Amino acid sequence: MEQVKKLCNFMSSNIAVFIIIFSVIAFFCPGGFAWATNYTTIFLGVAMFGMGLTIRAEDFRIVFTRPKELFAGCVLQYTVMPLTAFVLAKLFHLPADLALGVILVGCCPGGTASNVITYVAGGDVPLSVGMTIVSTIAAPLCTPVLVYLLAGSWVSVSLVTMMMSVVKVVLVPVLAGILIYRIFPKQINAIRELLPLVSVVAIVMIISGIVASNAEKILTCGALVMIVVAIHNVVGLLLGTGAAKALKLDEKKVTAIGIEVGMQNSGLAISLATANFAANPLATLPGAIFSVWHNISGTIYAGIRNRRKSVNENVNCEAAEL
Repeated sequence: MEQVKKLCNFMSSNIAVFIIIFSVIAFFCPGGFAWATNYTTIFLGVAMFGMGLTIRAEDFRIVFTRPKELFAGCVLQYTVMPLTAFVLAKLFHLPADLALGVILVGCCPGGTASNVITYVAGGDVPLSVGMTIVSTIAAPLCTPVLVYLLAGSWVSVSLVTMMMSVVKVVLVPVLAGILIYRIFPKQINAIRELLPLVSVVAIVMIISGIVASNAEKILTCGALVMIVVAIHNVVGLLLGTGAAKALKLDEKKVTAIGIEVGMQNSGLAISLATANFAANPLATLPGAIFSVWHNISGTIYAGIRNRRKSVNENVNCEAAEL
């Protein structure tokens, strides 16, 4: 059992590596993964259910003990990333499919990967978990409304249909997971260490399926999407960090907010594009590329924040000695 736990921790900490490996395999052997696109909604629902199983009552206490930080993080989440996506779509004159995909990513809540990266970066993990929970619960309203307002100039958006999609693939599985944990806490705690593996496998399959289905199209527009996605993510990380500093929060909270703002639930963006915009097949591509990139950039950001933390601690120690 201990070996299985180590494997789960290893896969969760190195999800970006597994995404890259399976994406490359899917690109060159699309026949083995293209089938996964038919089950995108199911895979995401499984990942969200796994997230719900890990949420405990004490995780909700963060809402009441740190309302300022939570409110700031969620407001930044649903303003910085959506508006940046809209500006980039206009600036790069993206075609409708890609513009929609980028905006979908920008309008999604924070992803669970942000919690792992925050831990690696030495940030405030409870705050990160709290922001992910709150932004996810708010997603059935915030995400469809923002997509409707920002993507409406490119494609026709059905607000009610999108709301129902988010409810089905995010809210219902998360609440079901929370309920199951409340009913069977001992049993769930016994397998808690294994739950991240479920989300890792689900996300890897979602992205591999999208890459396999769009292998030829990636050759023609993959570079453009990569540039836009990278800029989008980096702007989110920087503005999230800058805004948190402007609020004069401590460094751990700054790290948590910066990561939460910059890292999105791109699996949801892929699922929404698949379920609601079948006429725009390339709309899934930005989400797939974002899933790979934000784990890489998040790890780099974590390294930078850790080095900064070490420098500050050394300076403080030297000052104390004087």
